[in-house]
Amino acid sequence: MSTVTAETEMNEELTRVFNESDDPVLTAPEVAAELEITQQAAYRRLKRANDHGFVERKKTGSRSVVWWPTEPN
Repeated sequence: MSTVTAETEMNEELTRVFNESDDPVLTAPEVAAELEITQQAAYRRLKRANDHGFVERKKTGSRSVVWWPTEPN
């Protein structure tokens, strides 16, 4: 699988998780639970998506971060 295809699939999974949630923001543990992956794996996916402008993040506490999808252009 190419890197571009893998990135696209990860972004599609994240899109599904955010779309199915009733909350406007999610934490990495919430994403991990939905995708049935570790919290560390969810954080890496979210971080990569953030690096590519797909999601935004905000630190809300000493160790707490919330994530949300960016607005479509």
